[in-house]
Amino acid sequence: MSIIDYKAAGVDIEAGNEAVRSIKKAVESTFSPQVLTGIGSFGAMYDLKNLLQDYEHPVLVQSIDGVGTKMMVAKMMQKFDTIGIDLVSATTNDIIVLGAKPLTLLDYIANDKLKPEIIEQIINGMVKACKENHISLVGGETAEMPGTYLPGELDLVGIITGVVEKDKAIEGKTICEGDLVVTFPSSGLHTNGYSLARKLLFDVAGYKVESQFEDFSQSIGEELLTPHLNYTRPILSILEKNIPVKGMAHITGGGLLENIPRILPKQCGVEIYKKQIPELAIFNLLRKLGNLDDEHMYRTFNMGAGLVLFIAPDTLSAVREVLRDFPSFPLYEIGRVVKGDQKVRLL
Repeated sequence: MSIIDYKAAGVDIEAGNEAVRSIKKAVESTFSPQVLTGIGSFGAMYDLKNLLQDYEHPVLVQSIDGVGTKMMVAKMMQKFDTIGIDLVSATTNDIIVLGAKPLTLLDYIANDKLKPEIIEQIINGMVKACKENHISLVGGETAEMPGTYLPGELDLVGIITGVVEKDKAIEGKTICEGDLVVTFPSSGLHTNGYSLARKLLFDVAGYKVESQFEDFSQSIGEELLTPHLNYTRPILSILEKNIPVKGMAHITGGGLLENIPRILPKQCGVEIYKKQIPELAIFNLLRKLGNLDDEHMYRTFNMGAGLVLFIAPDTLSAVREVLRDFPSFPLYEIGRVVKGDQKVRLL
């Protein structure tokens, strides 16, 4: 009688070990002195003693996110070297808008059959983004689960942890009428709206990932895989200068119409001047293919606004002065806070 082992059931332990070996040095290159355990430990240990001496009342800030169906485009392209960058940016942006300094990232990669070469591409992207933003990639999990995931399926999720001084946490409570709404531009869809984008581009229009479109400098697939921007460095630089930022919103799924109200006081609304947001060709194409109105577009996509800040008008010049050191992060004034009921009005 033949032996029915774990590999026969569809799980290749040695492939998992190979994946770990291939990325170990790269991951360890992100470690700060506070990281006490390497890959292979049952859990990640991070020494907080010296770090927290700089805080009177430290508060941990955590968030979890994934790359959603953008992974489907990566599969179509068989290109996974930027999808890890997307994960780091998506999670990190979620906590810096609260004023937190990111510290560590834990990742989770699950699929039906583990392929070390794909895992290595994904992790290398995460390593690149973590090093650029001084985040320790302290570990994670690779799970091979045939039956749970269909053949070829991949899922990527991350948990970011940061810290903020309690009385410096940014929650939007001081936003008031007359404040400016400014934004850093996005690089495209980031990690949102891909279910609709894929339907419109590939099902409705019949494009392929290699298709060229006259308004793009790259193929459709490459355009869709443009990495999610990470705003950590300019935001932390602004906060380190003690420039008062009243509120911030990472424009993710739900777009400007859903994400801005999450931080608005009850008596405030926002007017957004659409023409002052940098126009990106990908959104114009999607609008045309789906015959979509503003309500649908601004509730599904970021529409070119990646991360929004709320500041008093007299601090704008100070913010711009800090951003002179970050020429790749231009700032656009796109709206104002008005009296209202936590709604966003497009003008």
